[in-house]
Amino acid sequence: MSSVGPIGIFDSGLGGLTVVAALMRRMPHESILYLGDTARLPYGTKSAQTVLRYTKRNLSFLLNRGVKAVVVACNTASALALDDIEAPVPTWGVIQPGAARAATISKGRIGVIATDSTTRSQAYPRALKALRPDLEVMSVACPLLVPLVEVGWLDDAISTAICEKYVEPLLRWGMDTMVLGCTHYPMLRSTLQKLVGAEIPLVDSAEVVAAQVDDEIDSGIRAPSQNTPQHHFCVTDAAEGFSKMAKSFLDDTSLSLELVEVT
Repeated sequence: MSSVGPIGIFDSGLGGLTVVAALMRRMPHESILYLGDTARLPYGTKSAQTVLRYTKRNLSFLLNRGVKAVVVACNTASALALDDIEAPVPTWGVIQPGAARAATISKGRIGVIATDSTTRSQAYPRALKALRPDLEVMSVACPLLVPLVEVGWLDDAISTAICEKYVEPLLRWGMDTMVLGCTHYPMLRSTLQKLVGAEIPLVDSAEVVAAQVDDEIDSGIRAPSQNTPQHHFCVTDAAEGFSKMAKSFLDDTSLSLELVEVT
């Protein structure tokens, strides 16, 4: 396996780009192969069996393209499928890193916003309480946030009103820390932070998992400092819309995008 091979990252759509951006900042010499499974978006409303099937297909696609490591940059897939896949390369999800960060900084009450499937799985409460049994955790399913991000409505009256509806019960409950339990949600970070106030930290699993990959990737497959990274992005549908948002979010007008079929 070549040390200059890419790190594979997949998500249901745009959300995993928050992980891409975090990895680019922390590991600028690493190449990235990204897969956005936009044809099957959203994962957050699907059953566990369906999410597992999609995850296995995505993993197979990335491995066939020669990735040296994989980040499952989807909270729903991390919650419902990660424990049931076997990968021949180092693989990271986003639940445990985010939970570890939240457990470290919380005073005792953690609010979690996530997709329907991630919320139903209870993955975050289990992970958090395993780290700190004293924690109180309240989860709120936010099914409209992923579509908001996918259409680019990030900081307007509509997105603000919807975000306010979701975080209001957490604020009434008295959370002191909020976990962004979907990699799409950091794109709404500005709106969410305004709503909860500066005193409540937002835990972004994208940043935390990027730090974990940087810390844990084997030295034998870490790209050398002189490597010129080659990034490539794949989607299973809606390439034009993804390309526009990705170029804007990553500030890269030369972004390479390929429409693929994952079977």
